[in-house]
Amino acid sequence: MSQSAFAQALLDPDAAVPPGLVGPDGLPAPKRFSVYRNNVALSLTRALEAGFPTVRKLVGDTFFAAMAGVFLRAHPPRSRLLMLYGAEMPEFLERFPPVAHLGYLPDVARLDQAMRESYHAADSRPLPEADFQRLIGEDLGELRLCLAPALRLVRSAWPIVSIWRANNEGAPPPRPAAEDALILRPEFDPRPEALPPGGGAFLAALLAGHRLGEAVASAVPGLDLAANLALLIRGRAIIGVSP
Repeated sequence: MSQSAFAQALLDPDAAVPPGLVGPDGLPAPKRFSVYRNNVALSLTRALEAGFPTVRKLVGDTFFAAMAGVFLRAHPPRSRLLMLYGAEMPEFLERFPPVAHLGYLPDVARLDQAMRESYHAADSRPLPEADFQRLIGEDLGELRLCLAPALRLVRSAWPIVSIWRANNEGAPPPRPAAEDALILRPEFDPRPEALPPGGGAFLAALLAGHRLGEAVASAVPGLDLAANLALLIRGRAIIGVSP
């Protein structure tokens, strides 16, 4: 019996017990395998529920559990660490016909995924305020900002931050508008913030390593530079500056 055959049978509740599988008494052990298979599926489903809480709230517990069963057969875990299992969920949702009418769901999954990536990212210390003061008078456009490892950016045509807040913080229902989400972790728990105007392109350029002036130039007209920088500073997201 190959490992791939065993793994395939383990994740498919309709698959037959792999041949050659026996218990301590040397007899076939279909009941033992079924219990083990159920435990594996349950643990993977629990990992997906923990990783995509907003998606789960939007579709309901029963539907999410059924969807997780389809997902885990298509995307078995590749690591022993389950804390980030399910990274393929956004793309899976884009191709999953039962949720085709929920166009915002893949981006909500991207936000959930970015939130847990931020939670597990390395710690960092923000740039001291005194260092910011020393930058006054410098050619700021030539500087590169070093951003915290926990920072994440999710750009969307949907109001994903408002959807997240409505489902996790009891905020009012979202209005139909595009929102680019910046995930910050100033302390222990990450939190999404809707970026001010032009912030999505500006932050994407900074994350790509562009100089500050280049990032400003790449943003759409109407960039609120002061508001975007203030959000980064308030979120303790700038950890260094390089010429």
